[in-house]
Amino acid sequence: MRLLFITATRIGDAVLSTGLLAQLLAENPGARVTVAVGRISAPLFAAVPGLDRVIAVDKQPYGAHWLGLWGKAALTRWDVAVDLRGSATAYLLWAGRRLVVGKRRPGRHRVEELGDLLNLAPPPAPTVWLSDAARQRAATLVPPGGPVLAAAPAANWLGKQWPAERFAALADRLTAPGGPLAGARIAVFAAPHERAQAAPLLTMAGERGLDLIGCGDLLDVAACLQRCDLFIGNDSGLMHLAAAAGMPTLGLFGPSPEDRYRPWGARAAYVRTQESFEALTGAPDFDPKTCGCLMDGLTVERAEAAAVALWLRQGGDHRLQGEV
Repeated sequence: MRLLFITATRIGDAVLSTGLLAQLLAENPGARVTVAVGRISAPLFAAVPGLDRVIAVDKQPYGAHWLGLWGKAALTRWDVAVDLRGSATAYLLWAGRRLVVGKRRPGRHRVEELGDLLNLAPPPAPTVWLSDAARQRAATLVPPGGPVLAAAPAANWLGKQWPAERFAALADRLTAPGGPLAGARIAVFAAPHERAQAAPLLTMAGERGLDLIGCGDLLDVAACLQRCDLFIGNDSGLMHLAAAAGMPTLGLFGPSPEDRYRPWGARAAYVRTQESFEALTGAPDFDPKTCGCLMDGLTVERAEAAAVALWLRQGGDHRLQGEV
């Protein structure tokens, strides 16, 4: 059985698609898989069982990247062709079965939409396939030595970034004497170009800080996350990766819709600004490219309460798909 899986460019959307791929592999033991994915997200799929190859798709003007992908896939007879980008590619290939994502439905999480392709309710949760090499690298980057609070203070645009000083204050409270992770090390995750956003948190952490900015590819990051005890981050690809890796994950939301992009999983929760997504982004002249930070409505106290609630609930009710 040969499976072509065309998924997203962005890290978060690529992570959210992994549950669907895992379900298809479970239904088709021994399947040979080709994954077509944006270059930045490609490492996520390097350890997929039955992987033949990963095709890195670089966006080109006028949709020329789709022609390039078709050229690489057209000579193969696919038993199943999955297209989560909604392009025409799957319809132009020799395929026995085609699964193509449709239009968005209001109020539906992205994971639920993907589950609809296989008529699954509940939908399959995102997952991470780790290599032994990634686990070994992570063991050196996050060595044994007590609890670790993981934090990702950056996001792909300024509006979604909770102020770095508030991240530092929250981490300080959670790891202070009497806090839920008293004395914990603080692992700071970000891309190399996001170091400025992470600097206040690293400064606060001092000797307890683990500087994991640009620590490796996405598999290395996922393996490092699995060695931590609690993750807190803005709505970002790293937030979704932490939840998929099984971390207790708290997502911080403001100008993005939590009903569609909250972290998914039994150990995930979110907290948002006092203002709704619609209130923050609904103005006729709203432009995410020019707006400033829209996360000021989330206080340190509100985020702390959510983090403590998530932490305390790990030994009890794991149904954390909601606001805490």
